[in-house]
Amino acid sequence: MSIKATIGQHLFIGISGHALTKDEKKFIVENNIGGICLFGRNVAEPKQVRELCAEIQSLRHLQADKAPLFIGIDMEGGRVHRLKPPFTVWPPLRKLGDLDAPTASFHFANRMGQEMKAVGINLDFAPSVDVFTNPANTVIGDRSISDDPEKVARHVSALVRGYIKSEIITCAKHFPGHGNTIVDSHYDLPVEDLDMQRLESLELIPFKKAFKARVDMVMTSHIKFPKIDPEWPVTLSEVFIKKIIRDECRYRGFVITDDLGMKAMASHFGIEEIPVRALKAGAELLLYCNEPEVPPQALEAILGATAQGVLDQAELEATHKKILDFKKIKIPNPDPLSLEEVNQIVGSPENIKIATAIANGTMPEGLLPE
Repeated sequence: MSIKATIGQHLFIGISGHALTKDEKKFIVENNIGGICLFGRNVAEPKQVRELCAEIQSLRHLQADKAPLFIGIDMEGGRVHRLKPPFTVWPPLRKLGDLDAPTASFHFANRMGQEMKAVGINLDFAPSVDVFTNPANTVIGDRSISDDPEKVARHVSALVRGYIKSEIITCAKHFPGHGNTIVDSHYDLPVEDLDMQRLESLELIPFKKAFKARVDMVMTSHIKFPKIDPEWPVTLSEVFIKKIIRDECRYRGFVITDDLGMKAMASHFGIEEIPVRALKAGAELLLYCNEPEVPPQALEAILGATAQGVLDQAELEATHKKILDFKKIKIPNPDPLSLEEVNQIVGSPENIKIATAIANGTMPEGLLPE
């Protein structure tokens, strides 16, 4: 296995439209890219999403590893809801907190997951584990379950289990919590005045619960906490990733970055510096969502840093093996279901009934206990 192919498996990239371009296919195949991240620009009706996912997965046969690709999407419910009708429209997580019935949260995730899995999506960048501690925070708002960390923890556990039951890979975000920020990291780097004692007593409670529920991935936030790491924001911080996530929380799943093209990163650090620093800090999967010219530059930067000994090649190879082992277990059937099956699952009357009840603040009828 070439070192370039080893590095490629660590990367997620965004794509431009409803189908892959010739250049996108070439880049994904030649560089053994590990994952694709879908956005609103990539998805229309179920048939198109199914065909796109089938096209993406067909590339694995041409790649060095012959491994399934991660196909991820942001499907939280509410504002962050990439799949539009006839997919079921799910309410924001705040509605689950208001209802406060973990059984409903389990079925919310499980049914949403079944629709994603049917069309070939295998990873949801969800649930949002942020505790809503600042009413002025419009970035998170009703994306958060509650302002009560124990309530968030209860529902996060149910959501993670619901996604896992539907064979969707889960990702708790945005570590260690985005619920207190005013600044949107899409546009600049938020700086928070919180110390470790505060995080332990509040923000980390639901993350620890998600870890116990065996969430597959945790996504780092692009937030700087000077009282904890005066030099680096979380995504680039060994203090947060190696010391807090790995040593103190004893988390053994994957650490994935938020989009490294966000202004919180790109306005403060160099394009070549960001991926190298993130890997050095302990991140294992790097997310590049929107700028097609950046992933090739990131790949070259990582390649150069490995050749110079800045990054440890043995560590990259160990993570590469971890990714392949995980995919073998978690993505045994990477291809979408038949269109006939998709049409039976997506936007089913039962799913719409559950989503509507939760949106209206009532317990859906007939839900079986987990």
